Amino acid sequence: MTGDSRIPRDPAPLPAQTALDVLQATEENKAALRRALTAARRAIDPAQKAVWDAAIAGRVLAWWRTQAVSPGSALGVYWPLRGEPDLSTAYAELADSGVRLVLPVVLARHTALGFAHWTPGEEMVKDAMGVAVPARLREAQRPDGLLVPCLGFNVEGYRLGYGGGYYDRTLEALPRPATAGVAYAIQLASFEVAPHDVALDTIITEAG
Repeated sequence: MTGDSRIPRDPAPLPAQTALDVLQATEENKAALRRALTAARRAIDPAQKAVWDAAIAGRVLAWWRTQAVSPGSALGVYWPLRGEPDLSTAYAELADSGVRLVLPVVLARHTALGFAHWTPGEEMVKDAMGVAVPARLREAQRPDGLLVPCLGFNVEGYRLGYGGGYYDRTLEALPRPATAGVAYAIQLASFEVAPHDVALDTIITEAG
C-alpha cells in the first residue's frame, strides 16, 4: 500500500520503525546469511577443498612477503573451524622461515582478542568456547599482521563473521596490524555494514 490520496479511504497509519526494529531485522537477515554461507562451505567437495586450500596458502605466503616487516615479525594466524581454509602448510613454511606465529585467544566475552605464541605441532587444547589454543599459553603482543577467517565478505573488504565481534573489537585500536581476510570465493556476499565493522586491507581467496 502506498498511502496515495487517490485511494478512496483513509489508510491506517503505519507503525513507526524504531532503531531496535531495524537492528533486529538486520541481525535476522545476517543470521540467515550466516546459515547459508556455512552450509555452502560445508558442501565443498573435500578434494576440491584441498586444492583451494593449497592455492590460498600460496597466496597467503605471497601476501606476507609483500608486507614491510622485519625478520622475526609476528603473524596472527587461526586454527580452522567449521570448514574454514586449512593453511597448515603455509604456517609450517612461515615458522621455518623465522616468522613468529601467534594464535588468537578469547579472554572474555565482548572484549578484544588476546594472543598466544604458537609453534606448529605443539600440544593443543580446547578453550571454554571450543576453540583450539596452545596447551601451554604464552602471552604475546598484538602481531604485525593478522589473518582473519571470513564466513562471508563483500566487495568493499568487510567481513561477515560468526557474530561475536571479537575481530572488530581487536582492530579498533590503532595502529592496526596488516590484515588479510581468508575465505573461499563462493563466500562473496552482500550484507549491511554496521558502524562498528572494520574493513580488512585485503581478502585472499583461491581465485585471487
